[in-house]
Amino acid sequence: MQHLDNATRTELEAAAFRQLLSHLDTNKDVQNIDLMILADFCRNCLSKWLVAAAEDRGVELDYETAREYVYGMPYQQWKNLYQQPPTDEQLAALKARQAQHEENGAH
Repeated sequence: MQHLDNATRTELEAAAFRQLLSHLDTNKDVQNIDLMILADFCRNCLSKWLVAAAEDRGVELDYETAREYVYGMPYQQWKNLYQQPPTDEQLAALKARQAQHEENGAH
């Protein structure tokens, strides 16, 4: 992508991000804990990254507004409708993932 000008690259990245949000919206059964276990990020991380990007550019964006954008609705509503209680297996896998990060000095 080095041959692309910055504006085109930014547009492509934004389109890919919007597609990611659409994909997550279509697959609400994919729980945040599953994303954290497998990919080390979740919908909340995306929200935090949006807030950080806004701050870097001097734009005011609060976390709840970012979460509503990422989730497509207020977070509490999404949580009530779609979030399932974590299973013992999910909790164990997340704990193992976090321990691995601590060993590697990440996060």
